[in-house]
Amino acid sequence: MIVNSTIQESVVNSSTSIKDQDRILAAIDIGTNSIHMVVVRVHPAIPAFTIIAKEKDTVRLGDRDPKTGDLTPAAMKRAISALQRCQELAKSFNAEQIVAVATSAVREAPNGRDFLKRVDAELGLFVNLISGQEEARRIYLGVLSGMEFNSTPHIIIDIGGGSTELILGDSHEPRSLSSTKVGAVRLTAEYITTDPISNSELLSLQAYIRGMLERPVEELLAHLQPGEQPRLVGTSGTIETLAIIHAREKLGMVPNLLTGYQLSRKDLKEIVRRLALMGYAERAAIPGMSDRRSEIIVAGALILLEAMTLLNIEFLIIGERALREGVIVDWMLTHGLIENRLRYQGSVRQRSVIKIAQKYQVNRDYSDRVAQFALSLFDQTKGSLHNCNAEARELLWAAAILHNCGLFVSHSAYHKHSYYLIRNGELLGFAEVEVEVIANIARYHRRNTPKKKHESYSNLPDKQHRQLVNQLSAILRLAVALDRRQIGAVQQVRYEYRRDIQELYLHLQASFPGDDCALELWSLNYEKPVFEAEYSVKLVAKLEPATLI
Repeated sequence: MIVNSTIQESVVNSSTSIKDQDRILAAIDIGTNSIHMVVVRVHPAIPAFTIIAKEKDTVRLGDRDPKTGDLTPAAMKRAISALQRCQELAKSFNAEQIVAVATSAVREAPNGRDFLKRVDAELGLFVNLISGQEEARRIYLGVLSGMEFNSTPHIIIDIGGGSTELILGDSHEPRSLSSTKVGAVRLTAEYITTDPISNSELLSLQAYIRGMLERPVEELLAHLQPGEQPRLVGTSGTIETLAIIHAREKLGMVPNLLTGYQLSRKDLKEIVRRLALMGYAERAAIPGMSDRRSEIIVAGALILLEAMTLLNIEFLIIGERALREGVIVDWMLTHGLIENRLRYQGSVRQRSVIKIAQKYQVNRDYSDRVAQFALSLFDQTKGSLHNCNAEARELLWAAAILHNCGLFVSHSAYHKHSYYLIRNGELLGFAEVEVEVIANIARYHRRNTPKKKHESYSNLPDKQHRQLVNQLSAILRLAVALDRRQIGAVQQVRYEYRRDIQELYLHLQASFPGDDCALELWSLNYEKPVFEAEYSVKLVAKLEPATLI
């Protein structure tokens, strides 16, 4: 079993509140070129996981309609068939859950979300659509699960069908995460029309790749300390195929495990030169090269070569774990199975929210008070007015912290600006649908209530998520009203629910002697109809005097 020792070490002080029996989990990566799945046995007592099955199908979702950019009916059909096979395999291993994510092709296609709704409707499989940076973060987790960095800087490059991720980390928090729209499928479709590729197309492709990678490489290198010499780790099918070609030529065999195998930039340059001179049929005949890989290998290899050149790194080592294994690690983190040395990853959501708040100059004292009121109302009414889970609570907290970040843009209609900034703020650790929920909760903390005709609200995937926004935004409205003057006039609130008469009493304790909190009470009365309609209760606010010390 291959597992990162930093994860292994956390067993010493891991919480024993979670049962130690093994659990079976499946993770699916719906990429631009292929759909990958791993089925793993999670060992909570270590904590670690062992891969017990793999599945891969080259469905080419990235072969999109050239005019509209939509996923084509044929590609979607192939993908759904592949996902059904993945489900059947996971079921045969008695997997308790399938965690699925979609990346570049689905992110960019105008009908990408419709495709995910179709997957849910036909297969009952919910797929998280993740951002490029979130994809990079999970790739980092996946690589760490199979390779020890020993607290020294490593650069990770993952070349996919639609994008290339570059990550800088040292086994602790990632220093730099980027996702660039250069991928093997994308570039083959856009730049290669000749077979073998003509010299002019090769030079044009090379120049384009260099131009696209220059900025993310510069940003990554800026996070290195003076004197640091990072190693380069390569993941993905393209890079593994190049390593297999190299190993056959140099060793006469392919190692059972490619992790740790080394490839030099000099040798890579020679391989790229030879591949570019071959036609598709010649490349397909290379041992270890699949037919579909041979179509895109030139573009993929050129991405790797240009990245190594820009990074000025002479050697690459192979890492066989990537996004799908990172999905497993992220699941273990969110379920409390990994602590200590990687605990920063468990709080990635909170840190990401705070970072966005700082970026848009949110008044943290005020937003913290609003969040405290919102969570207090959430907690004290759980089981009586709602049955939302801990994940919903965290989404409410994030929305409360960021609800007025739109003031950074303009005071006018700032709640709408808040939606846009949150929606496009690269909140790490959250799935696409969770970011959409957070943004909508913030959007509806004032003014109009949610309506299906609103584009932001209609972007939510289903009735359950719309109901969640309705419930949580109603709570946030009251929390904002409780600090209307943004001075902390209300010290605390005690909630009393009278089920027999369907009334909710808010007992407000003032912070300052003599303060009648008139504006806060007025604001509560103004906003309470939304809450009353959502929860079918009558809300009554009562002020108690400040406690004298």
